[in-house]
Amino acid sequence: MDAGKRALDDLFSNASKYRTTQSYRELMAFIAKFRKYAPFNAMLVHVQKPGARFVLPAHQWRKNYKRTIRPDAQPLVILQPMGPVMFVFDVSETEGAPLPAEVEAPFSIRSGKISSQLSSTIENARRDGVRVAQPAHGSQMAGSIRRAQFDGGAVEFRETQVPLRYELLMNANHDESSRYSTLVHELAHLYCGHLGTPNPKWWPDRGNLSHDVEEFEAESVCYLVCKRIGLETKSDEYLASYCDKNRNVPHISLDRVLSVARQIEEMGRRKLSVRRR
Repeated sequence: MDAGKRALDDLFSNASKYRTTQSYRELMAFIAKFRKYAPFNAMLVHVQKPGARFVLPAHQWRKNYKRTIRPDAQPLVILQPMGPVMFVFDVSETEGAPLPAEVEAPFSIRSGKISSQLSSTIENARRDGVRVAQPAHGSQMAGSIRRAQFDGGAVEFRETQVPLRYELLMNANHDESSRYSTLVHELAHLYCGHLGTPNPKWWPDRGNLSHDVEEFEAESVCYLVCKRIGLETKSDEYLASYCDKNRNVPHISLDRVLSVARQIEEMGRRKLSVRRR
């Protein structure tokens, strides 16, 4: 796994294809639109076939859409849940029955709407000792995260007392979508390792990065998580502005960006288990 992470970051850092801000914006836009698969798998698809629209294993094309794989089709390799790898094929490599709208236009624009993501993410953050407060601030104050100032506090997560480690603030005067994007941005700082770590097995300690790198990573995570559920956020403006002013992407960890985006997506979908020490 560590070797895979290093390989991804090496590819991102050394391959000229991904060093420029223009190519990075294209990659982020592709991952954001490729919602059927996790961010890391979307990245793998983009590396192998940038023009892919909708990919499935051969048996699912046959079963779900009555389509077969062309003899000269290009198989794409992605990671399989609870297993090593699986081979998928883009819709352009298939033939057979007519395609439904979900396959013909998989990148159609979504109408962003928060359901339970906000409350679920706040609750799951408690398992890492994050206490979220929502004071009423002025309109220009969005949020922040910092290490807890006092020892001895605790937060409860699934009937377990977890040591209080971090304080996260969100502006109660902002609407639900804005508060969610703030929450994602601040948690991205945490899980990217910008505040250190209580346990290197949970996430790495990367507290020695520059401010520009930290902000670029957090904004990238926020862009992916929110864009994949149809929310427009200021992260889009930030990335666009940075990419317009700079030719090259800062020395970020793409693996961290994709892994954290996946983690925060999971935090908004289901109840997570208590951390094991």
